[in-house]
Amino acid sequence: MQTFIMVFALFVIVVLAMAIGYIVQRKTISGSCGGISTLGMEKACDCDEPCEKRKERMKKEEAWKENQIH
Repeated sequence: MQTFIMVFALFVIVVLAMAIGYIVQRKTISGSCGGISTLGMEKACDCDEPCEKRKERMKKEEAWKENQIH
């Protein structure tokens, strides 16, 4: 039981340290490589003509937006 309490306390300390670091730096959380924006891409799918799967998803999103209550 003592080991569990020590490990739990360590996790709490690490989470608090990360929270304090985030609050102090006021930086957005990003991936280790900076994400897609470092590649010059504005979105995940940077194709001129989206694939069929993407087109279906875009249709569903558009239909959902149209049916949304404002």
